[in-house]
Amino acid sequence: MLKSMTAYAKSEKSQEKFAVLIEIRSYNSRYLDIALRIPHGYLALEEKIKTLIAGKVSRGRIEVNLHVRDNSGEAYAFEIDTPKARAYYESLVQLKDKLNLNSKISIDLLVSGGGIIKPAEVGFDMEARWPVFEDCINEALDNLIAMRKKEGDFLETDISARLDGIKESVDQIQKESKDLLSHYQQRLKERIAALTKGIIEIDPDRIAQEAAFLADRSDISEEIVRASSHIEQFRTIMNSEEPAGRKLNFLMQELNREFNTMGSKTDNTHVSHIIVAVKADLEKIREQLQNVE
Repeated sequence: MLKSMTAYAKSEKSQEKFAVLIEIRSYNSRYLDIALRIPHGYLALEEKIKTLIAGKVSRGRIEVNLHVRDNSGEAYAFEIDTPKARAYYESLVQLKDKLNLNSKISIDLLVSGGGIIKPAEVGFDMEARWPVFEDCINEALDNLIAMRKKEGDFLETDISARLDGIKESVDQIQKESKDLLSHYQQRLKERIAALTKGIIEIDPDRIAQEAAFLADRSDISEEIVRASSHIEQFRTIMNSEEPAGRKLNFLMQELNREFNTMGSKTDNTHVSHIIVAVKADLEKIREQLQNVE
């Protein structure tokens, strides 16, 4: 079962005057990379949130936006910077005296100095609020995973079809590569006859020996067996419940290696054309695997 690494999901949960909205986006990444945006007062929940995500997602860049709406009485608190207020007031008094002003110094004018009244750190009961966050995150993650799986199903369908074509190509290559010995014996005889114009007669045993040497150098039976094995293993991993991206990428490298070796050994033009077509399909599969968890 393949899962895409690109998806989006969100969830919202509320409890009395307290509500949580979670938005999660995931992108391609070689590793699990979690980026959180959390309101300042809830930074203590960061590790718990990361642990929840890591328990359900193994790979990809995960961006989480956490929004909190709190209408409870304990949601807001402010503090007064008394020394700053006093210094600012005294400055205003001095300015008033220097300019011979008769106006009063109002509270509005005093507060407009900035930084005199500022938000204070609010101490929430995180243990009491955590279940709301947990339910919200779990629901968003489940939706994210469902979307990743849906996109993964499309990838799996396309990759499976390409694997079917590659397996047919392997069977065709195997068929085309049979009887190498008799093929090289005939080729040697034709070349010698063309060069000597029938004047010199070559020992048949020597021709057989040279043909056997060439056939051995061009033998790709081992590569064919390994390629077939890799294809079957690819399908097994693709259908398992475990994250498959890394393993499939490794198998793709091995398949490429086998077909490269076949291409370097064979001198059969038709087989070479088949291998070129297979490598084009392997490259398309490799590109798709970059998006698989």
